[in-house]
Amino acid sequence: MKIIIHGGFFSESLTNQEVKLAKQEALNGIVQLGYNHLQHHTAAETVVYTVRLLEDCELFNAGTGSQIQSDGKIRLSASLMDGKTQRFSGVINIEDVKNPICVAEKLQAYDDRVLSGKGACDFAIENGHKYYNPEIPQRRHEYEQKLSDSIRLGTVGCVALDVHGNLAAATSTGGKGFEIPGRVSDSATTAGNYANSFAGVSCTGVGEDIVSGSVAVKIVTRVTDGMTLMAATEKTLDEMKPYDGFAGVIGITTDGQIYHSDTHPYMVWALHDGDIEVFN
Repeated sequence: MKIIIHGGFFSESLTNQEVKLAKQEALNGIVQLGYNHLQHHTAAETVVYTVRLLEDCELFNAGTGSQIQSDGKIRLSASLMDGKTQRFSGVINIEDVKNPICVAEKLQAYDDRVLSGKGACDFAIENGHKYYNPEIPQRRHEYEQKLSDSIRLGTVGCVALDVHGNLAAATSTGGKGFEIPGRVSDSATTAGNYANSFAGVSCTGVGEDIVSGSVAVKIVTRVTDGMTLMAATEKTLDEMKPYDGFAGVIGITTDGQIYHSDTHPYMVWALHDGDIEVFN
């Protein structure tokens, strides 16, 4: 059993040592809780549980604490990919919910499994998700100050390998901040979140770059075709160099390979494979 998580890039918000320590402690605690959950739950159940914890932590740009778009509203995207069933589900630009990953999980049972905008919001309400405002004072201040693009990059994600050898990946984002309403990130696409019976991958970074590189699905496909996770990841990230693509990747394979990498330093991450490791 193994689990790895990410919380976007450290440059996503204030980059002082206090924030760095807070993120290290948060990721340490969350990856431990996720690993404990994995002892008695499937990979799919665990990645949802763990990403929900990340969404609830104000240090990260997903769920509570998400970035504000150019029209002053927060819109969230999230997806779940179950490597065992090969079912992908997600929500794009959903508003006024606390945990978009839980809405994505609910959609696993439906034929129409990726919803956007008002349809996603209506589905959430119909399925018991109460109104919730994810805005925090810091994000409002950042919005009003019109922060530069360089500090608006972030997503959260989790990949897990359960005791039965099944993989799942989940990713959630609050966007890049100040984007045009209707902009679609990579987080609710197979470019940013993908798993099958061979590997699972979650991405963070600039959504447009990740979609252009089809990063997650390309890495998983290469592992499926026989490459190691490290080789598949590095080859895929190298292919982003011509357009200076900005991405971070976490992944696990069914035979236990676990790996993380990024094109620009540095992604914040934590893993648990019996021992905990956290970015430093």
